[in-house]
Order: sequence, then C-alpha cells, then structure tokens
Amino acid sequence: MMKTLQSIRRLMGWLILIVPAMMSAQTLQYAVPDTVGEDTAKVVAMPWPQRVQMQIDSLLRNPMFETSQVGLMVYDLTADSTLYRYGERQMLRPASTMKLVTAIAAIDRLGGSYQFKTELCYTGRVSDGTLEGDVYCVGGMDPLFNSDDMKALVESLRKMGVDTLRGHLYADKSMKNLDLQGEGWCWDDDNPPLTPLPYGRQDKFMERFENHLRESGIVVEAFSATATKPDSAYCICTRFHTIDQVLMRMMKESDNLFAESMFYHLAASTGERPATADQARTLIRRLIDKVGLKGTQYKIADGSGLSLYNYVSPELEVRFLRHAFHHPNIYLHLLPSLPKAGMDGTLKKRMKGSFTLGNVKAKTGSVTGVYSLAGYCTAANGHDLCFAIINQGVMHGRNARDFQDSVCQVLCEP
Repeated sequence: MMKTLQSIRRLMGWLILIVPAMMSAQTLQYAVPDTVGEDTAKVVAMPWPQRVQMQIDSLLRNPMFETSQVGLMVYDLTADSTLYRYGERQMLRPASTMKLVTAIAAIDRLGGSYQFKTELCYTGRVSDGTLEGDVYCVGGMDPLFNSDDMKALVESLRKMGVDTLRGHLYADKSMKNLDLQGEGWCWDDDNPPLTPLPYGRQDKFMERFENHLRESGIVVEAFSATATKPDSAYCICTRFHTIDQVLMRMMKESDNLFAESMFYHLAASTGERPATADQARTLIRRLIDKVGLKGTQYKIADGSGLSLYNYVSPELEVRFLRHAFHHPNIYLHLLPSLPKAGMDGTLKKRMKGSFTLGNVKAKTGSVTGVYSLAGYCTAANGHDLCFAIINQGVMHGRNARDFQDSVCQVLCEP
C-alpha cells in the first residue's frame, strides 16, 4: 500500500515539474483516492494553470469528439500567455461568433461615436404649400430605423408648409450595392434583405413612406423611383442611431441584419460607393494582418456568420479579443454588448452557477452542425481571460453547449 502511495506522489510531483507554471502561485488541492489508505487524506497542491489544463483535457475525452471536431483556445490576458490550446488553428465555420470579428473590426475602423444615418432631402421649391421638385430618402442602412423616425421625416415636410408633393419620391440606395443576400447564405433561411433603406426588416421603405405621407394629409402627386441625391439637394431631416445601439442588439440577440449593416458600414468607410462585401473583407483581412496572422489564410464571406463559406480559427478569434482588450476605444464599446451568462441575451439561460453567472461575457453562435462561443471571463485568481471554442459536426447542440459551459466553469471556479 505504501508503495502505491509513493508511486502516486512521484507521479504528481512529475506532473508539477514538467508543466510550466503560467500564472500566479494560487493553488488548489487534489486528494488521493480513499482506496489507497488513511495516508491518502493528505493532499497534493497543484498550481491553478495545471488544474485547468487537466480538467479541460478530461472534458475533451467526451465520446462526442469521436464523431465531431473542436477547436479551443484560452488566453490569459493578465499573464500575457496561452493557458490552453487544442486544435486552435483549425479552419472552422464560426457561425455567429463571426459577429465578434465584424464588431471589433468595425469599432476599430469607425470609432465609438459613429452613427447610422437616414436623411430626407429635396430639390425644387415650395409654393403655396406645393413642393414642385423631388424628394430623396437617403439610405444609410440603419437597422434601427422605426416608425418614430418615419414620422419625423414626414413631419419635417409638414413644418415646411408642404401639403402637396409633385415630382418624384426617390429612394437613394447608393450607399451599398444591390445584393440583398450575403454570399453563401442558404436559400431556405429566413434571411433579412440587405437594403440601404430597411424598414421593419423589409425592403418596403418607400411604400411605407408614401403611406405615412398620405396618412398625415399630404397629397402625393409623385412617382416613386430610385436615384442618387444630387449635391444641390437640401437635407431637412436626419435620423440616426449610434454604433452602441446597433452593437447591443447585434451581439445580445445575435441579430444578423444588424451585423450585416455593421459589415457594410465598415465597407463604406473606404469612401467608395456603392459599398461592397469585398471592401469589408479587405479591411478585416488588414486587421488580421495587424494582429499577427495572415489575412489571406482565412475565408471571410459575410458579417453575421450566416454564410457557410466563412472559415476562421479559434486562434483568430482570440487574437481579435486580445486586440479589443488592449484598446480601450474598442473594449469599452464591445464588452457591454456581449451576452452575460445567466443574465441576458443568448446566454440568459446558460451558466447560472455562482462562478460563471454574470462573469462569462461571450458571443454565442449556431448554424446546423456548428456551435461556438467566444468572449471573456475572470478567473478566481483575478486574471482576465479570453477564449474561443468552435464545435463542428455536432448533431445535438445541447452536447456542444454543455461542453462549452463546462470549459467556462473550469476557467471561473476556484
């Protein structure tokens, strides 16, 4: 019996020596199984990083990984070192954790004060209550544009004394190209149309605008068409929502329209019109290069993760999370938008344990066969961590989510 106990002690000592300590000297204690004898009540101290590594190793022995893939990376932001990695460079479909990539790239490029605008402009003149000229609704792909905003556009004409419109009602959609779907989107999904003038998640802005005009008592003797606002036009009303407002719904609720709007505003920041997905991809690849990887090695198809053509890696997502963490101008806008475990967004019903509740702040993702989770948490020793987990080839989403939640539990518990 004593020989068995000594063998176990030698094995534990060997493990401690060969696994480098990566963080503080905080320790947890592991008891030797009771079957060894009464001396097994003594415990062997193990540094926290090794404990995390051993427990995640154990989780990876789950039978689900006999038929599915997983890529996983955990980075200790405080210690500036990798805490755990497993298949972190595999090219995998990110599902909606693609929104993290889009959000970080957009905030980095556009800034935290950026606005999503819709404008109402006109040409011609007003005489005896009649506008002899053209009205332009200038789209800025604002996914939050609502009925109050529409009423404000109409009211701006009424304040000018307009009771009759003669000319044209133009939809200015020059902000982006005419593609209403993203590359690699499934035809049978409930996909939002990618129009520069969204209203109620539909491409019916001008129809609703004309209805509001008539309901307000304005006589419409004008034809609807599409055209670009001339430089000589007068703009009488601007409605906008902030990047923080768009981020909150994009990330908390994983809204695909909001993510694609962010994607095309990133593209439009080049100054080229119309904005295209290729322009956004170019800027994202530049940021990938900036964080130390090669942008050309990854496939960026859209901004939301709906596309089955996206291929990134957990390592890439962790690099972006690290970049955001070290740049307060990004992190202060990104962090509040992430779902909080057990509290809100797509994590409201997950990880309600005492160590993960409100601690894990992460973006979820799911398309058929793919489940992902990437974000931040704080370890029991006070270290800030970021992580990315992508499960692929999983037919039962609950299995992947349980695995991800267990990894987060290991990272957060003392």
